[in-house]
Amino acid sequence: MTIGETLAKARRDAGLTVTQVSERTCIRATIIVGIERDDYSACGGDFYARGHIRSVARAVRADPVPLIAEYDATVRAPEEITAAEALEPTMPIRAVPPRRTNWTAVLAVVLLAAFGFLGYNLASSPAGHQTATPAAESAPAHHGTAHTRPSGHAAAHHKPAAAHSPPVSSPATLTPVSVVAFGPDGTAQGDNPQLASLAIAGHPANAWNTDWYASANFGNLQAGTGLLLDMGRPVTITSAQITLGSTPGADLQLRTGNVRALADLKTVATATNAGGAVQLRPAGSAPARYLLIWFTQLPPNNSGTYQAFVSGISLKGH
Repeated sequence: MTIGETLAKARRDAGLTVTQVSERTCIRATIIVGIERDDYSACGGDFYARGHIRSVARAVRADPVPLIAEYDATVRAPEEITAAEALEPTMPIRAVPPRRTNWTAVLAVVLLAAFGFLGYNLASSPAGHQTATPAAESAPAHHGTAHTRPSGHAAAHHKPAAAHSPPVSSPATLTPVSVVAFGPDGTAQGDNPQLASLAIAGHPANAWNTDWYASANFGNLQAGTGLLLDMGRPVTITSAQITLGSTPGADLQLRTGNVRALADLKTVATATNAGGAVQLRPAGSAPARYLLIWFTQLPPNNSGTYQAFVSGISLKGH
């Protein structure tokens, strides 16, 4: 059977309609119908088509690995190399046919990086050298002249300048460098990794969602699931607003740390029975590079199962 025939049969065997699969995967019903007919024109490219196949397969309890391998072997353009695919180190290992290296694309990336590095140095070097040499060398002589203690009566009226504390800066908006799905042991692939970037894309109609489970506690299969944000450098989070689905029932933790391991990411804020926009304010958290949004209980969805959605993450801090 073809990929589409396999997915359609698995959906019927699971007793699901196209609409129910659409609700569980957040993929439009028209796209699912097209995939079941082996028409991938509405998917938006090979990378998204492969992600849709994986999500639909999970929703209908089919194995996505052989389906992705068949897509790569029969449908996918062999010369297509996308930036999104280059960021897939956490995706499951699969057998794909060898492809010819696109040396033109490689050369273009190298040249772009070289021009960017040259532009950065040209923009930053002159200002730094202009202020460092003359001002730093002349400062000691000027300081000695200005603060030489006067003699006699004039010395009695000399008053030192009052010391001023530096102003405290207001929290700034912080933007993650990347976001990935995070599994229960920190190394396993999390739920729906191909949709993780939707959590910070700022489009309320499109959201990252967990897999669906038979109960709020993940059907007793695991302890939790979530999203790991890499800030690129240690930062101190003062507030985090996380936009969930409208149905309450989610229990979640905000955890921070400098190592990508669940045991090293410390809980700094929590929310229970949450839904909609959730505001978390960590108390006394230390600077950390990684931020984990960790679900320990899922809210119900409209299909009689349990599933969490994240359509926006807004961070403030230093």
